[in-house]
Amino acid sequence: MTSVLHPQTTAPNGTYTFASRPRPVQHRSNREPVAENDGQIIYGNIMYDRRVVRGNTHAQQILPVTAQPDPVEVQKELEARRRALARKRAKEQFRPRTPSAVEGRMHVDVQTELYLEELSERVGNTDIECQTDAFMDKPATPLFIPMKSGKDVATQIEDGELFDFDLEVRPVLEVLVGKTVEQSLLEVMEEEELARLRAQQQAFQELRNAELVEVQRLEEQERRHRQEKGRRIAQQRQALEKEKETVEKIAARVFSQHYLADLLPSVYTTLRDHGYFYDPVERDIETGFLPWLMAEVTDTLEKRYSARTVLDMLIYDVVNKRQEMFQQV
Repeated sequence: MTSVLHPQTTAPNGTYTFASRPRPVQHRSNREPVAENDGQIIYGNIMYDRRVVRGNTHAQQILPVTAQPDPVEVQKELEARRRALARKRAKEQFRPRTPSAVEGRMHVDVQTELYLEELSERVGNTDIECQTDAFMDKPATPLFIPMKSGKDVATQIEDGELFDFDLEVRPVLEVLVGKTVEQSLLEVMEEEELARLRAQQQAFQELRNAELVEVQRLEEQERRHRQEKGRRIAQQRQALEKEKETVEKIAARVFSQHYLADLLPSVYTTLRDHGYFYDPVERDIETGFLPWLMAEVTDTLEKRYSARTVLDMLIYDVVNKRQEMFQQV
């Protein structure tokens, strides 16, 4: 909504006055300017007016009515507007559209909903404008001065009425000197007491060190006695174990001797019967000489048998030949 704003006027006494005269409102578009008699045209919009402060008003920069817009801001607005138009054109270009109608036909808008709705004319809109007052600068805050309270009174004091130095300084000096002497005595007594405490502490420390040395000596002696006792106990335990082991060995030896007294003869007899104990000469004859002798005898017998066979064949041949000769004769 656009309206025409007039500069604010100030009376000679510094108060604010409104200088606009009542006039009828003309029907015009939102962006149509209104010409004044003096030819000066001032655009105003309550939503975009710089004089309308939004948010915190602390440390706000007050702009006059006739202030010129910032060129940088104007350039930014123009750039943003151009980018918005470019995006809108791109969307319109890439948006899918209905293909054009064939020759002899035309597109008609129809309702495709399930329930038909009656189309009517749009309701007319009317623009109404209003005039806003010019923005008043905040006056300077006056200095705060608290209100005076109470009453102012006065009195007269003559010489010697309040303080006589020669008379009043004596008790003060007595107190100061007495306190100083008392503090000195207390410090001396404290130092002597600290010295006695240090001497007593030194004596106690020496006695404690001597007792600690004696305790350490006794602990070391007890430790040596304990080690010696443990070593003696270990030696005695080892001696008892060796003695027990010796007794067990002697008992086992005696038992084995009694047990093996009758066992050895029977074992030897059994082993001898099974051939585990033998005469070396006899075993040598049996394993070495007799097999050789048998082999030689067998070889000799085979040769003798072969000779007899050959002799028998010769005799047989001679007898056959003689018989044939006798038969021929």
